[in-house]
Amino acid sequence: MLEPQADRVRTLEEWEEYWQKDNIGFHIDHSNLKCVCHPIMLLLLSVAVRLADRGHSVVGVEISEKAVRQFFEENNMTYSEEAAAGVPGAKVFKSSEKSISLYQCDLYDFSSSVEGQFGAIWDRGSLVAVNPQDREKYAALMVSLMAKDCRYLVDNLLYNPTLYKGPPFFVPDEQLHSLFGHCCNIELLQAADALTDRTRKWGLDYLTEKVHLLTPKS
Repeated sequence: MLEPQADRVRTLEEWEEYWQKDNIGFHIDHSNLKCVCHPIMLLLLSVAVRLADRGHSVVGVEISEKAVRQFFEENNMTYSEEAAAGVPGAKVFKSSEKSISLYQCDLYDFSSSVEGQFGAIWDRGSLVAVNPQDREKYAALMVSLMAKDCRYLVDNLLYNPTLYKGPPFFVPDEQLHSLFGHCCNIELLQAADALTDRTRKWGLDYLTEKVHLLTPKS
């Protein structure tokens, strides 16, 4: 069922254009406690703020500078802007009040050499936004960012890909396991009907959202 989307490509320029034109139906203005990692908006608003308020250091990566600035403005934060060490051509925006750093760059230019490895990754809408042909590269990057005790929450979406070209893209369970199963334990935490009035307009007759917990194998 993956073949109808196998050659689909969404460029970084297209993602940036979505933000410039405010065509951001994927962006929400309320807290979603499952969301932290996302190439469109890696940290979603109050989620990042709540984590920082609890003493955690929060790091995000986003290609759109407008999206990064909007994050700080919507949360009434002052911030600094500087060149990102170790990421040529990139910028890092840092909150003046909390431990939040957002890198404005291509996700694949980011690595563990920049901020080290992470104890937690929340990924909702990231894997399903990655071009299907890039999923192995994406998975390798995410695994490289996981500390030995990391807890990685990741969503995948199941629907009929012949009815909608994406993104978000269809990611079958077997591909999730082929991408991460060699090095991670994978536990299904939740499966829920995600069909809404908006997604019905995509022509879908069903949409299932699954949330998995990935932990490194010992």
